[in-house]
Amino acid sequence: MQKKLTFFLLLTASVAFAQKKPLDHTVYDSWESIGTKQVSNDGLWVAHGVSVQEGDANLYFQNSLNAQKIKISRGVAPSGGGAGFGGPSGFGGGSSSSLFSPDSKFAAFSIKPLFKDTRLAKIKKKKPDEMTKDTLGIANLTTLAVTKIPRVKSFKFPENGSSILAYNLEKAPDTSKKSATPGGGGARPKNDTDYLFADDEPAGAAAKEGTDLIIKNLTTGIERTYKYVTEYTFSKDGKQLVFACSGSKKDKDAKQGVFLLNNETGVLKTLVKVKGNFKNFVFDEESERLAFLGETSPEKQEIKDYNLYYNSITLDTAQILVDNDMASMPVKYAVSGDGRVNFSKDGNKIFFGIAPIKKAKDTTLVDFENAKLDIWGYKDDYLQPMQLKNADRESKRSYLTAIDIYSTDPKIVPLTDAKLPEASLVNEGNAAFVLASTDYGNRIPSQWTGGSVRDYYLVDVKTGARKKIIESLDGNASASPDGNYVIYYDKIKMLWKTYQVATGKTTVLNEGMQVKFYDEENDVPDEPSSYGIAGWMEEDKAILLYDRYDIWQFSPDGKTAPKNITAGFGRANNLTFRAQRLDPDFRFFTKKDVLWLDAFNNTNKQNGFYRKAINDSKAPELVIMAPYKYSNLVKAKNADVIVFDKGSYTASPDVYLSKDNLKTALKLSSTNPQQANYNWGTAELVKWTTPKGYKSEGILYKPENFDPSKKYPMIVYFYEKLSEGLYAYNAPSPTPSRLNIPFFVSNGYLVFAPDISYETGHPGKSAEEFINSGVESLKQNAWVDGTKIGIQGQSWGGYQVAHLITATNIYAAAWAGAPVVNMTSAYGGIRWESGMNRQFQYEKTQSRIGATLWEKPELYIENSPLFNLPKVKTPVVIMSNDADGAVPWYQGIEMFTGLKRLGKPVWLLNYNNEAHNLVQRQNRKDIQIREQQFFDYYLKGAKAPVWMVSGVPATEKGRTWGFELTDEKP
Repeated sequence: MQKKLTFFLLLTASVAFAQKKPLDHTVYDSWESIGTKQVSNDGLWVAHGVSVQEGDANLYFQNSLNAQKIKISRGVAPSGGGAGFGGPSGFGGGSSSSLFSPDSKFAAFSIKPLFKDTRLAKIKKKKPDEMTKDTLGIANLTTLAVTKIPRVKSFKFPENGSSILAYNLEKAPDTSKKSATPGGGGARPKNDTDYLFADDEPAGAAAKEGTDLIIKNLTTGIERTYKYVTEYTFSKDGKQLVFACSGSKKDKDAKQGVFLLNNETGVLKTLVKVKGNFKNFVFDEESERLAFLGETSPEKQEIKDYNLYYNSITLDTAQILVDNDMASMPVKYAVSGDGRVNFSKDGNKIFFGIAPIKKAKDTTLVDFENAKLDIWGYKDDYLQPMQLKNADRESKRSYLTAIDIYSTDPKIVPLTDAKLPEASLVNEGNAAFVLASTDYGNRIPSQWTGGSVRDYYLVDVKTGARKKIIESLDGNASASPDGNYVIYYDKIKMLWKTYQVATGKTTVLNEGMQVKFYDEENDVPDEPSSYGIAGWMEEDKAILLYDRYDIWQFSPDGKTAPKNITAGFGRANNLTFRAQRLDPDFRFFTKKDVLWLDAFNNTNKQNGFYRKAINDSKAPELVIMAPYKYSNLVKAKNADVIVFDKGSYTASPDVYLSKDNLKTALKLSSTNPQQANYNWGTAELVKWTTPKGYKSEGILYKPENFDPSKKYPMIVYFYEKLSEGLYAYNAPSPTPSRLNIPFFVSNGYLVFAPDISYETGHPGKSAEEFINSGVESLKQNAWVDGTKIGIQGQSWGGYQVAHLITATNIYAAAWAGAPVVNMTSAYGGIRWESGMNRQFQYEKTQSRIGATLWEKPELYIENSPLFNLPKVKTPVVIMSNDADGAVPWYQGIEMFTGLKRLGKPVWLLNYNNEAHNLVQRQNRKDIQIREQQFFDYYLKGAKAPVWMVSGVPATEKGRTWGFELTDEKP
């Protein structure tokens, strides 16, 4: 009886496997992924988003104490800056991008239009104003009631305080051909206690006119509405809200200027009562002072004259603190409308930007009578393409400037300029100096180094006096939280150093130590980078630095011996520890802190967390390690509630909630249940030894219904090192260029992803060493069909594909995306996405030649597949797009035309106006189909598609795509 039952169970399992479908190209759009995760301050509510690749997302709220749930169809969390729908981008003061009100009683979110409606509107080519707009959703977390307000373009909660919400409406649609007449009444909102501007926004108003702003107390229901608002920001405590009104050309009674609302009393104060453009509002830490930028220039004036405005609780109106006529303003400079505005933490100083006064456009010049050209000069700091790429950013560049608002003789103090352009505030602006840096005079070499050395200065915020403290640093420097030290990594000497501000003393922290604090596995022809900084201790008493595995505590003055605070546990167990920062306002660690450590097992690739009290000598305490991939932890501000994602190659990532430091966790989501209906796959770590004796590893993906008695075709996909992703979830999606691993695995392929290490000067032979030996190792298994192996790679992977097919004939089919095939012609080219010259990547980074073309031309030829194309016997498809900003698309053309001339089977796909990696979804979907058809033909013996057999003539472009299968052969 037992044998019969066992046989029945095996038969049932076999049937279940047989019933599972392979993935097809129709599954992509509905495949889900986890989006935003947030926790209310009190930890009572957790929100998470679930998105699909193309379609309508959902937002979920879960009560952490009971089973209460809210599902918001098409709900989306607000994005950065507190402007939920991409609205005003002022610097926010205390405005928050949180879903939750600061008192945790309400949540606010956007509700997107139906995807099908937006798609239809695009098909009909509707204008932006005619498109369906977002809806604001407000959830009462006590009653679970949801209120919806249509056509809202932005919203904000204050960072602290009560349940008060401000939201800005979209411009009202013009439903009639006639413009509304001034004075036309609009219905007043319910509970309106201060309806300042009575008229509706007139139809046909200028695009820069503001729209209705509603400030609503969600607890009492009281709301106030203000017209034509363009910018708004809460104070940090939520007690005040500042906003700017544009007025209206067709509503002469509409007030304009800047207004300050007391949210507790309802009192409205007029700060500026003139027409203008006002922005970048910021409150100080105590919510008692306010600063912003504003200009009241004539509307037709091209160059606007901005001023810095200031207000405090003792001032009835805002005062112009800085204008362009101040005696301390540098000649030909003015307040920049593009600069940030910040208070120091103590509220005594304001930092803002100044910039050279721009020249107005000469309107007497006739466009068609003037030459258009770019002039490249050998003394230019940057090549013209890089200058053109950054022209807009540079035209908006401003230079950090300070003013002491309590000085008896307030004057501005420029802290940076064109020769010292970069600076950062120290101790939240309270320090007597800023840390400034420049690469001026060292920029030209960046075209072959990929970066430039920098000089660092301390700049006095009262006098502007500069003191150089670090010269020609290849690396970055940063100030300690309290500003007592500047720490930096000297990349040339591979040492961490500190500069003590009070004494000017430089201390080397890790000199003489056998432990390396730089990349132990560096395999590019450049000095290795550091592992980085974990953080500072309070009062600048210590700095925590990473080695490959552990965390070390150093005394910044060098007076105390370094201490391994993870007790060497990481190195002893091949674990890499990295500190998690659960507080979004983190500045430093304290002695009482218990560190959360993200842990990665370098041996088996498992992931998890440990905890470690900073002030004891014990080894880290295990919380959880498992064959999963965990996300960063998100913690409630005022409660021990943590949420995180967990997934693996076989388990779609889901959201989990824990209230006991991850000892137990409640699963909140269940993404992609449909995966159970498909033949999925498994991922396992494989290891081998290369011909030169190097130890290597990689990932082997097998179909879920893998049968060791069968032979499988295999596709090899590679870049550099991929094995750390052993437990990463790979959603079936139309990829930008990578191999769609789950799709091919589901359809009966093995996929092998080997790690590669490189020898300087010989990247091509390094690829042979690691990839080919890994393949040969796997071919020893009877279930690998050694005659049906394909290779696929993109960019650097595409180069390696091109090289391999000139060096070996073991591959039956190859797919190379954006490959470089001729390093001699690519060497001097331009990376158009950045405007940088390509020399640096051959001499210092990924291409790993380590010398100039004229120093070692033989290495460039050795590593250029073009010179060995006659050896190619492997059919290959090349993707090379005409708008590629990283690899010149003529590299693909060189490969294609060479192989075509030699009569080799080769195809080139040029997705018009597409980038290095495909951006447009329709193109991503297209390439998935072609890639499957190509590999199916050569590795499975399937029929060939028309595009491979006879191509698609230019006359048929846009009419047919050549997907149809044919009995003819390519």
